[in-house]
Amino acid sequence: MGTRVDASPESPGSLEPADAVPIDTVPIDTVPADTMPADTMPADAMPTDVVPTDVVSADAVPAEAEAAEAEAALAAVDRDPVSGLPAAERAARRAARAGHAVAASTAERAWGHALLHVGELDNAIRHLSRAAAWGARAGRADLTAEARYKLAFAILQRGRPQAALREIDAALPDLTGIAAARARAQRAIVLHVMGRLDESFAEFEVALQVLRHHADLLGVQRMLINRALVHSDRHAFAAAERDLLEAETLARTLGRPLTIGLIANNLGLMETLRGDVPAALRHLDRAERIIGAHGAQLGTLHQDRAELLLSVGLTAEAKAAAARAVDAYRRERRSLKVPEVQVLLAQAEILSGDPAAALGHARAALRRFRAQGRREWTELARLSVLSAQRAAGLRPRVPTAVIDVMVATLDAAGWPAAALDAAIVAAQVTAGRRVRHDVRRDRDDGAPERSGDARAGAEPAAERRSRTADVAADYLSRAAAASRSRGPALVRARGWYARALQRRAEGDARGVLAAVRTGLRVLDEHASAMGATDLRVHAAAHRADLVALGLEVAFEAGRPDGLLEWSERARASRLPSAPVRPPDDPVLTALLARLRSVTRDLAGQAAAPAPLLARQADLERRIRDHSRRLGGTPGNTPATPVTPRDLAASLGAWALVEYVRRGADLHVLTVVDGRVSVRRLGTTAGAADLIERLTFAVRRDARPDARPEALAASAALSDAAAARLDALLLGPLTEIGDRPLVVVPTGPLHSLPWSLLPSCAGRPVTVAPSATLWHLARTRLAAATGADGDGHGDGAVARGGVVAVAGPRLPAAGPEAAAVGAIHGGTVLAGAAASVEAVSAALARAGLAHLAAHGHLSADNPLFSGIALADGPLMAYDVERLPRVPHTLVLAACDSGRSVVRTGDELMGLAVAFLARGASQLVASVLPIPDAATMPVMVAFHERLAAGRPPAAALAEAQQAVRGGDPRTAAAAAGFVCIGAGAVPVRGRGQGPDEVAAGVAGPAR
Repeated sequence: MGTRVDASPESPGSLEPADAVPIDTVPIDTVPADTMPADTMPADAMPTDVVPTDVVSADAVPAEAEAAEAEAALAAVDRDPVSGLPAAERAARRAARAGHAVAASTAERAWGHALLHVGELDNAIRHLSRAAAWGARAGRADLTAEARYKLAFAILQRGRPQAALREIDAALPDLTGIAAARARAQRAIVLHVMGRLDESFAEFEVALQVLRHHADLLGVQRMLINRALVHSDRHAFAAAERDLLEAETLARTLGRPLTIGLIANNLGLMETLRGDVPAALRHLDRAERIIGAHGAQLGTLHQDRAELLLSVGLTAEAKAAAARAVDAYRRERRSLKVPEVQVLLAQAEILSGDPAAALGHARAALRRFRAQGRREWTELARLSVLSAQRAAGLRPRVPTAVIDVMVATLDAAGWPAAALDAAIVAAQVTAGRRVRHDVRRDRDDGAPERSGDARAGAEPAAERRSRTADVAADYLSRAAAASRSRGPALVRARGWYARALQRRAEGDARGVLAAVRTGLRVLDEHASAMGATDLRVHAAAHRADLVALGLEVAFEAGRPDGLLEWSERARASRLPSAPVRPPDDPVLTALLARLRSVTRDLAGQAAAPAPLLARQADLERRIRDHSRRLGGTPGNTPATPVTPRDLAASLGAWALVEYVRRGADLHVLTVVDGRVSVRRLGTTAGAADLIERLTFAVRRDARPDARPEALAASAALSDAAAARLDALLLGPLTEIGDRPLVVVPTGPLHSLPWSLLPSCAGRPVTVAPSATLWHLARTRLAAATGADGDGHGDGAVARGGVVAVAGPRLPAAGPEAAAVGAIHGGTVLAGAAASVEAVSAALARAGLAHLAAHGHLSADNPLFSGIALADGPLMAYDVERLPRVPHTLVLAACDSGRSVVRTGDELMGLAVAFLARGASQLVASVLPIPDAATMPVMVAFHERLAAGRPPAAALAEAQQAVRGGDPRTAAAAAGFVCIGAGAVPVRGRGQGPDEVAAGVAGPAR
């Protein structure tokens, strides 16, 4: 929700918040200028060296030159406040020296207007006050009134909406016609800021009729921009868009380029509220270019960008944008909007898991909104306080009457999303109340309680419980109505969450799950319209409440089959069920090429120069922002969770082991011979600690400078941690026996090198983001190769080649690629031939690819993760744009199999990018791997792969073959995991060297 204005003082954005400056330091904003006698005028009202001895009265005609210069300055400032400022200053000084009050009032008004746009709020208030005083000296009530309603806008930005409203109401009686209409529009802006949307809309309607009648195009343009903001807050998006597009047409006609930037800003805000993230980003980027080029204020744009980023779960970026907004507002001493940004920060901290910080921001916003007299915003801040308290596990103690006021106020304000969340939180707070305190209050005479009294006391308590339940049910009923609305997807999804809570309170478990499924479907359809992977991944944060509720009900039901469904719905929802290639984009292609060049230059330097690092960061930002502006493929939603029957058919002799988090606890689901079982294992934190110890030890083993005593210590640490992890994660699972395993991790388990667990030594293990995605990859590849559920089969439907690639700066990579090429009779790309373009072309043709190169996982933005080639890295962004990928890949590179894990076990990284593009199975390392020690492992693996062993089995056998030998080779082997199908042979027994199944990715779209 936001208020973005183009008022008479044409604001570049939101109306500002109150904490930058103490309220009592605002200069003369309460003394009516027309009642200020000349001898009591502030000392700074006119330059002391030009105080006139004779003031030209209203009956006198000011000199033609001064009047013309003042009017010209006003027109210049209306067109472009920044460039018009010097003209306004010159005109005001000349008129003051000449003592011409009318011209001075006009020029001072222009000067104050311009100063608003360069962030000099105190000076703006001073000059607008001078304008009002000059108007009073000239006996011109109309000039005084025009100055006052512009002054009201400045006062509003300082966080005093009530004072601003008084200024306008005092000015209105002295205004007629166009001037009165403009003042009413200014009044509408103040009412909008205060949250009184219906009154605001009515004022805009009256003002617009007058301005259209008088053909005041500039006034109409301004009013359309501001009325659109009211439409947006009421979620009347079509009407808002019509107003803004008409306003942009008028701005072009009037030659007002800065205003076009402000309109783009407001279009971005509208699309944010509507939920069209790519469109919102396009508008905000255009706005930033235009507004920045004119040197105008960017605080509001930063706030709008923060709101947009928060809407897709990009909490870190949202907090950074919000911090920039607050800095800008405080620097410019524009205090109205600061508490609004603090509400955004509170929401971001809740999403990022820091409820204590959220509570601090929310309470600060609550205090400031109260001080500003903004009732609706005060209740919005109260909602943030309650939400933060609940996120922190606290039980808010708020009287029922206060909660009722909050819900009623936000509902009446016309803010659908806020009203919906208020009703949900009110229901949760109300339902969580204890009533035993009320029982004690029933007796206040101090007499001992007799048994009859206890029964009498229990009856009121029961009645209170019943009333509490009824009140909570009423709140949920109101909130659930949003599920049937035609509003934005996020609002409808929250409505379905409310309906699910309503069904839960009624004891209707089936109704809960049906509502949750519908809410998730709404969110998944919404996310499919986003083209950027990182937007889709982070937007999954909005699924968290729905998924948690579905999982909890499934746990309570105690049906393993049902729990499997909800475990699947809770993870990796943003990996598409069908691979989709983004459209060709020459801009993105050029940016990626430039980034590759910079990255290559950096790789060759021991100490990276700051300018080169800055250029790299700038290119990464531009690539990220450009990608986010691209639309998606609506309808490409996650696949329906695989059923136990279908999963059992795909598994054959394999066993599924799927880990699930329930609060702090770690549970596991197994599927063996079609039977689904579930059990609690321990805590997720305990597993994470052991994984950290294990990976630390293996990383130390891989170091070339490790001394023998250090290697011995590492081995002891590794063995101990592996044994404890094995006992925790697999020990209780007697039903799996010695079967090959399909493992679906959660949270920290995604980074576990599974082969180090004693139970997994020599056992084929493949890891998958979800059982559903494993099933899809397994059946897709099996159909292409003719393999059965146990991985037996020898027919390749399509023919493809083998390509082995060696990256730069690794002495062993060339020999390794040559050995792999020889084993399979494939193509080898090394040296200058291993460019990104050449390798991309080879990947599009191959069925099997092996890449031996430096690897890099970018934790900040995993889509910049990649492997180093001759002319720079092949990044996840590049992989997304490949026309097709091999069905089987080997990434012999450091950390190439490791992913960044986001909310809902959403994964991002290089290996996941290949899976999302259509690869069915790959082998990669979740740890750093030493160069020379890797080659023996990879040769052993490919020899077994060429002999017809499925990838998971070939990897397990290769790892077992080097176990107990050279510690560095064993460490290199340990880091590799098989990801994806894993059970399908790449080549059948007896096939020739060229008969490798081609990639089976879906066709490019």
